[in-house]
Amino acid sequence: MPSLAALSGLSLTKGHATENDFLLLADPDGARELDAAAVAALCDRRAGIGADGVVRVVRSRAFAEAAEAAAHGAEWFMDYRNADGSPAEMCGNAARLVIAFLEDEGLLSLADGEPVLLGTRGGVRSVWRSGGLYTVDMGPWGLPGGAEAVRRGFDVAVQATGLEGTRAGLRVTMPNPHTVVALPDVAELDGADLGPLVAVDPLPPEGTNVELVVPLGETTLDGETAGTVRMRVQERGAGETRSCGTGACAVAVALHAWGGQEAPRLWRVQVPGGELLVRLTDDGRALLTGPATLVARLTLR
Repeated sequence: MPSLAALSGLSLTKGHATENDFLLLADPDGARELDAAAVAALCDRRAGIGADGVVRVVRSRAFAEAAEAAAHGAEWFMDYRNADGSPAEMCGNAARLVIAFLEDEGLLSLADGEPVLLGTRGGVRSVWRSGGLYTVDMGPWGLPGGAEAVRRGFDVAVQATGLEGTRAGLRVTMPNPHTVVALPDVAELDGADLGPLVAVDPLPPEGTNVELVVPLGETTLDGETAGTVRMRVQERGAGETRSCGTGACAVAVALHAWGGQEAPRLWRVQVPGGELLVRLTDDGRALLTGPATLVARLTLR
């Protein structure tokens, strides 16, 4: 792993979204691309600064990978990397944080409720702020196993340390890959060890995030029926994290698929770092709402 001395003078902002934490780099003109080794060094929680990932925020016209985003009118692109340096298609928590970061940097000015387009590797997303929270239109979800997987309730087998036997998992794309596993109670959820890699069979070639969940029933939120679920997640390239935005959406999709058309379309997803709200729209999209908190500005020595 390279020394951080090679990154001397680099200015970053540390932030989190329900304790899913990131380092953000403003690079409007695309002058400072970070390689995988540099990202891994920055994210190291003992020898580096520590984070679940790094987000380089660049103008779409200045980044070759963002040509489609630029064509669709998204001024900014979220160049997101996992803690091991690998690129990811999308991160719902980071997307909220990027908009808060752009506002804080004076690179974006938004009125409450005004949407802005943000480019990601998973496509262009719309984000808006309202009442101190940020909502991301996460776009369409997918069920790779199709109708047969929904009928059976699963399409992969999952084994995790601390869970006895093999568990049934349902694959969901958001657009990055997820595998959702329902557990019978909170005690089993708390007893699972998400440090070692969770075994998923068959494993998608691109890997998968794994969400372990316990449904907690239904409540009423602003006059609407809402389901409540508790979740833990192991993310590709990062290990267990305190929250995952795409994962929360994938969980809502899986629970709705298991519950049928009468299941709630609004879900309160409790994660170790707080709570996220997911709404599934009638046209097959997921809306993710939650906080975004900037913690500190820093410059590497």
